[in-house]
Amino acid sequence: MIGTLGFIDFTLIDGIDILLVGVIIYQLYKLTRGTVAIKIFFGILAIYFLWKLVSALQMEMLGEILGQFIGVGVIALMIVFQQELRQFLLFIGNREFVSNQSSLLKRWFSDKSEKGDLKMVESILRACERMSASKTGALIVVAQTSDPAPFIRSSRKVDAALTAILLESIFFKNSPLHDGAVLVKNGRIESASGVLPASESDELLKGVGMRHRAALGIAEQSDAIVIIVSEETGEIGYAFNAKLNLNVSTDELRTLLSGGIE
Repeated sequence: MIGTLGFIDFTLIDGIDILLVGVIIYQLYKLTRGTVAIKIFFGILAIYFLWKLVSALQMEMLGEILGQFIGVGVIALMIVFQQELRQFLLFIGNREFVSNQSSLLKRWFSDKSEKGDLKMVESILRACERMSASKTGALIVVAQTSDPAPFIRSSRKVDAALTAILLESIFFKNSPLHDGAVLVKNGRIESASGVLPASESDELLKGVGMRHRAALGIAEQSDAIVIIVSEETGEIGYAFNAKLNLNVSTDELRTLLSGGIE
């Protein structure tokens, strides 16, 4: 099916093409929104549309210059947008279909997996409630489909069964491992005292401290759920899908950890 808009032939494929490009640009905008990279993103878009306009007007010299700039600039863009590209690829690759299917099979053939997950969730919640009441600062990274370990520096290996008492002991102020993040993988505490990459987002509130910036930083680079207990207020929050949520209830956190929040 072909339609005519003035002197332009417009087909169904052209419409699909424009729609897909729009979706990709929108997702890239969401990933870069609130960061310094958003300015670079709009600058690149402006240069690209200018190049297309110049090419349509057959301005050969300017078109050649802009074309070379765009062609050579691909490598530079991969360096500048390294973090954003990683997030975009995680967005594409970590759609929950595969993980949901594997989780469904586990629950179908074995009740132990479901009970183990439930035990892990309740242990984390109990520890967070007690640490919140005592205003004990905590940072817990719960791995999902991708491994956040490559983004965590200077961590100490623990490799122990996850219990509420052990979590509280790690974050106790006189513990040698309390200063840093705990990594939880496969229902176990893999490491403690880890240093997380701090977020550079401009949308963070002024009152938010380094613990919250670190939580958002790892949530921007992986699909991990990062739980924060504030040392100043005792409030519980979490970072997930590159978003920071403050002062949440344990019921909301339980729903998230159980896989009920996308």
